[in-house]
Amino acid sequence: MESGIVGQAVGLFAVTNVDDIVILALFFARGAGHRGAARRIVLGQYLGFAGILAVAGAAAFGATFLPGSAIPYLGLLPVALGVKAAWQAWEHRGEADGERDGASGGPKALEIAAVTFANGGDNIGVYVPVLTTAGVGGMAVYAVVFLALVAVWCLAGRCFATRPVVAKALSRWGHILLPVVLIAIGLLILVEGGAFGL
Repeated sequence: MESGIVGQAVGLFAVTNVDDIVILALFFARGAGHRGAARRIVLGQYLGFAGILAVAGAAAFGATFLPGSAIPYLGLLPVALGVKAAWQAWEHRGEADGERDGASGGPKALEIAAVTFANGGDNIGVYVPVLTTAGVGGMAVYAVVFLALVAVWCLAGRCFATRPVVAKALSRWGHILLPVVLIAIGLLILVEGGAFGL
């Protein structure tokens, strides 16, 4: 039974977080060459995912920190961070890659956490019914498997970002791709959730 729950948890995590690998690769590319950037990215990913688990777990027990109608508005976080990243890219548009990246100091843990949490609004909707039916023991198994897989996702994102061809492309275009991806994710969250009557 427990091995069945582990398999279900792995599948559920993979299906609901496949887009995070792309985002993580962009963040790892942005942090390349910055001391401590990898640690901040992993910390931010864990903070954001812990927030997702906390909200989903609380909702499974009947407590809700966020009303369902508020979840679509989490899309404003990646939009705001995308606009900030776009502004920074615009300010440093004439600089070489190293100078541009040096100006930002790499990604911040709380920015990563905010993007992870906002991008996980749909995860919460999927996790709540699963955790509700899993019981306390099952919830603990899901939480342990999910948190272990966050590390695997971080490794995959970093590995993806450091492949020579990908690293070269992200080094050249990452400062443009990151804001585009963040804004697109935010708009998708807002539109799919019906925020602002969209």
